[in-house]
Parts: sequence; structure tokens; C-alpha cells
Amino acid sequence: MTARDVELDITGMTCASCASRIERKLNKLPGVEASVNFATEKARVRTDDIPDEDLIAIVQSAGYGATVPASPAAEDGELPPARDLELASLRHRLVVSALLSLPVAVLSMVPAWQFTNWQWLALTLAAPVAVWGAWPFHRAAATNIRHGAATMDTLISVGVLAAFGWSLYALFFGSAGMPGMQMTFQLVGTPRAGGHELYLEVASLVTVFILAGRYMEMRAKRQSGEALRALLELGAKDAAVLREGAERIVPVSQLVPGDVVVVRPGEKIPSDGLVREGSSAVDESMLTGESVPVEVSAGSRVIGATVNVGGRLLVEITRTGADTELARMGRLVEEAQTGKAQVQRLADRVSAIFVPVVIGLALVTFTGWAVAGAPLDVAFTAAVTTLIIACPCALGLATPTALLVGTGRGSQLGILIRGPQVLEQTRRIDTVVLDKTGTVTSGTMSVTAIRPVAGLDADDLIRIAAAAEDGSEHPIARAIVAASKDTLLPSEGFLSHAGAGVQALVQGRAVVAGRESWLKAQWALAAPEELAAHIAADEGGGATVIVIAWDGAVRGAISIADTIKPHAAEAITRLRALGLTPVLLTGDNRGAARAIAAQVGIDDVRAGVTPAGKLDAIRALQDAGRVVAMVGDGVNDSAALAAADLGIAMGTGTDAAITASDLTIVSGDLLLVADAIRLARRTLGTIKGNLFWAFAYNVAAIPVAMAALLNPILAAAAMAFSSVFVVTNSLRLRRFRALPSGTGLTGATADRARAAVADRV
Repeated sequence: MTARDVELDITGMTCASCASRIERKLNKLPGVEASVNFATEKARVRTDDIPDEDLIAIVQSAGYGATVPASPAAEDGELPPARDLELASLRHRLVVSALLSLPVAVLSMVPAWQFTNWQWLALTLAAPVAVWGAWPFHRAAATNIRHGAATMDTLISVGVLAAFGWSLYALFFGSAGMPGMQMTFQLVGTPRAGGHELYLEVASLVTVFILAGRYMEMRAKRQSGEALRALLELGAKDAAVLREGAERIVPVSQLVPGDVVVVRPGEKIPSDGLVREGSSAVDESMLTGESVPVEVSAGSRVIGATVNVGGRLLVEITRTGADTELARMGRLVEEAQTGKAQVQRLADRVSAIFVPVVIGLALVTFTGWAVAGAPLDVAFTAAVTTLIIACPCALGLATPTALLVGTGRGSQLGILIRGPQVLEQTRRIDTVVLDKTGTVTSGTMSVTAIRPVAGLDADDLIRIAAAAEDGSEHPIARAIVAASKDTLLPSEGFLSHAGAGVQALVQGRAVVAGRESWLKAQWALAAPEELAAHIAADEGGGATVIVIAWDGAVRGAISIADTIKPHAAEAITRLRALGLTPVLLTGDNRGAARAIAAQVGIDDVRAGVTPAGKLDAIRALQDAGRVVAMVGDGVNDSAALAAADLGIAMGTGTDAAITASDLTIVSGDLLLVADAIRLARRTLGTIKGNLFWAFAYNVAAIPVAMAALLNPILAAAAMAFSSVFVVTNSLRLRRFRALPSGTGLTGATADRARAAVADRV
């Protein structure tokens, strides 16, 4: 049976150890490979024959909720999303708890304001916070205990209840409830001994700090996913479809391939299709990042969700729903955000064992201080602080939040990153192999030189040649016709000679146009010496030269070549600045390949290579110790793209190439290849920075807490800050900008890029 991928929305997760636990549960099922992402709150499951209902039941048995995501059409747009309601509920709980905790904190920390029996007012205000405010932590901890697990909520719940319980004991059974009782407060240093110490401010402020951290974390996670949500919401909602000769407004979801829709200026194209009538300019910036509108006319392919900014178009729909370019982009981005890099899997393994270890350390701390003869409140404070300051959440958020923001920003720029493993690959790349046609060049033939014989005007030559070639559909003929600025002259008697040339009668002239060798052999027509020299030079530079003759004499030659893409030379310069060595790999002849390579600045040229040979070339470079990125766009590049350490496909190319690649440049602009590598490397750098600070925080903070050198309030604030810091650091990736044309990588930027390559693994 064929394996299938299932995506589940997970609810109830509160930290990275929750995600790790669900993942372990699912992976115990036979034939199941599962990955659970805490930041996106999604599980991606690959299974052979296990029904969705059984997968959901496994998640529920672990104490969490799971559902199969509803299709966008099934959602009621008038109801606020569940996560918005969750965010609003958390905000309400935070505000109420903060208002109640403020007077408790002031009374507990300022002895001058501690009036007679102040402690009972503090209890009245603190009790709702410790019970109702911290209820999400208590509920999650209880659920986890029932399932024999411990998570971050367990640490928080135990810490808050311990502080509140100690305070109740001191008030009702100790001396803390006596009139005139006073307290002092200190953040650093061993708390002073005393059987009358209260921890109401600890129970209250720890709850407030953790709630504040959760609230900011949830808001930041929603912001980090905004790029994908915005991408999926780009599409039109309605379409004007022509049925039975009349326009009808229908929802886009009701369109089927073959429908013809009317798209007026300013309207969004409802789905992917082909222009059947009209000409216009289409703004594709939302999908490709290109700011300049694309000119379209009859026969042009258009993409759903792009905006018609010119004239009226009739578009025949070719793809709808999940098959559209927009839907495919959304799936690629979601897959990238749901996956895990190797560095994240390390963090997950640490998080899975972290909570039990911390609980054990807290018990060791309490026992150690008690055995050492310290007062019980000192031992208790050290143990509670150890529980509270530990934070696996920062570890769990380090990778997915950076990945969310990085891939989302990439989608806005027209760069699709297939998965997190791509980030690790970009750091190691030292060689970039580029296919020629469609990658470095446009893949479209165009006239590059018109060379009439002496006494003949170039316009006359191209006009007669275009009339003769008009009956042919060959790309070379189309290029000549397109180059003629005038109305085509009438022609008759068209006859094509496959692979050689054409002949036709134009204004009474018997015109032949074709290869120089064909004119010599078939028609005994030789080019003048000066023209022959130009023909040889152009062919040596990779151009195809068509010689035109009439009335028994050669009248000139027209050179046609695949044109280099705009900014291709600048793109190669940027790749070099990133520490990459460019290689041109093509099936074209050596002369054409070297001519193109010389114009864009590539020294290493491998020409005349078959599709199988491209794969062999990639493997040969890898065998030589190179870490190779391959950039291509055609079906013949698919095997090489898949074999390369990093496959980069031009979005203007074939589906086979895009499927085989790791990165897709939607617009096909070679400049964005360097930007894609910069973005991927910066995202990986952010992930590593996040993990460093998350690990460093715990390594430094836990011993200090065990030594009873921190107040639990400061510990709670530090714990909340560590998670917020990681998410906020990831959000800096939203400021990443593609370099505009004419801007190179120079100075410190280029030095950092080269250093990153030199330091590759």
C-alpha cells in the first residue's frame, strides 16, 4: 500500500516536551513516521494503512487534542479562529492576575506599607491568582500526571502550589498570621531564615510572569506565521465566468478547468489559466516578488491571485483548488515549517528528559540544604527557584520560530524553501552548478545581429526574411518574425526544408533562408567574403546564423541566439561573493556555452552534456570533495537537481524540476538565487543563536538557583524572558531584504559570507 501523509492540528501543547511526547507516542505505531512541531501546533504523519481516527485517538490518549484541518472553504469566516479566542482568553487571565498581584507585591516588598493584618489582604488577592490565574498550568500538569508524564507545566504548577501552600501553612499554623507581622524582600542572596516567611508574592508574580511570557510567545508565534496566512489569503473570492453567452458571478471554489472567466483591470485573476483574448500587464509581485508587471496576451500563462493592471482579459481556467500555483506554494511553505532540522531534533531530545531531571534537581536541592542545616525556608526557596527557572520552552522554540519566520519571509520574496534540512545544506555549499538554457539565459531565441550586404538596408533585409519565415513555427523563424517592426509583407508558395531552411515567394522575389551550408549545397549561393567572416564569428560565439538570398544572390545574414537573462552577470558576481564557485553545465555546443560563460563571468564550462551526463557531472564534483548546489529549470535537470547537495529550481521551469529541488525561485530571476542562499544561511544562524542562548541560560541559571542565590520572582521573570527572547530574535528575520539590482555583496557582508563557507562542516 502506498504511504500517505496526514496533517493534524494539535491542541493543548504548552511546551516543547509536550510536542516530543506526542511524537514518541505516534512513532510507536507500526509503519508510522511522525514529526510534531510545537511552534506551528501541527503534526505531520506518514503512514501506510492507519486511519486518521486512530491517529487522533493516539494523540488524545496522551492528553492532547487533534483534528484534521478543515478546508478553507469549510471554515466560517465570520467566526474568530480558535487561536484568536485562545489568545483573548490568555490576555484576560493575564490582565486580571496582574491587577490582583500588584498590591500583593507592593505589600510584601515594602515593609513601610505593611499595616496590621496586611497579610490577610494579600492572601485574599493572591488566592485567585494562584488558583484561577495559574489554572492552565495546574490543569495541564494534572493531565500529564494522569498519563505518567511531566512537562514544563508540571514545574510551574508545582512551584506555584508549593509557594502558595507554604504561605497557607505559615499563616494558619505558623506565626505569619499574627498581627504586626512584617516581611523583607531581596532578589539576590540567600533568603533570611524565619518560620513566618510568606511566599504569596512568589505564587502571584510567578504566575503573572509566566502568563505574560506565554501571551507574548503566542502573539509572536502568530506573527511568525503571518506570511503563510497572507499568502493563502491572496486569492480572489469570486469570478465572472462566461456561461451560455452571459457573465455570471460565482465563487472561485465552483470554477472547473475549461471555464472562461472575464478579468477586468484591477481585478485578481481567479485561478491559473491561459489568456484566450486580450492583452494586458499582470502584477505578479505577490507571488514572485517582482515589482515590474508582466505583459501578457493571447496564449500567455497567468497565475491565480495575481492582479490584472491593464486591459480586459478572457482567461481559460486550466487548474483550480489544490492544483493551483498558489496552493502549491502554500503546501511547500507549510511542509518547510512543519519539518525539523537536525539541530531541532537535538533540542527535542534534551527537552524530553529535561523536566524529570529538573524535578530531581529540585528534590536534591531541598534535601541538600536541609541536611546541611539550613533553615527549611531557605531549602524550600532554593528548590522552588530551581523548578521555576528551568525553561525547556526556549529550547523547543529556538528552531521552529526561526523556521516559521524565515520561510514565511522567503515566500513573500518569491523564494520557497522546501524543508529545514535545506538550511543546513546551504551553509556547506561551495560550488554552484548552473544550467544554461532557462537559467542563465531566457530560453527564448531572439535576433542578435542583422548583417545586410553592401547597398541593402537592414530593415529591408529583416522585412523580407520575416515574410519568408512567417509560415514556419520553428523558434528561429518566430524570432525573425518578431524582430520585424513593420507589417508583414504578403508571401506565397511557402516550403520548409526540415533542419535546413525555408523558401517562399515574397513580392515576386524567390526568397530562400537557411543555413549557409544549405544555400551552398542546394542553391550554389555563397556569401561574400566579408559577410562570411561575420557568419563564422557569430557561429563561433554560439549564435545560429540564417543566410537570406533572393534573385540568385546572398543578400545578408541574421544571427539568432538565446539571450542572457537580465542581471545574470550580476547574479554570478553575488554568488562568488558568497564564497561559491560557479560552473556552467549545458547540453549546448562548446562555442555557445563559452560565449555565454564569458559574458556572465563563469570560468568553468562543461558543454555538450546529456541529461545523464549532468547527473554524472554533479557526482564527479561531489567525489572531488565539492559540496554542490545545482540550479536548473527543465525536465533534463531533474536528476541532477535531486542528486545535488542543494537543488535550486527556477519557478518558470517544469514541475519535474521544481519537485526535485530543495529551493524554488518562483520568478526565475537568477539574482534571487544569491538572496535565497543568504536568507537560508541567516535563518540557520538565527537558529544556532537561539539554541546557544537557550542552552546557556539553563546551564548558567540552574546552578545559581540551586545555590539559593535567587528569589523565585526573579527566576520566573528570567524564565519568561528566555522564551520571549528566542521568539523575538527569530522575528528579526522579517526585516530580511532582497538586494536590489546594482547592489553587490561587498565589504563586511562578503567577508562574513566567505567566513561562513570557510567554517562549513
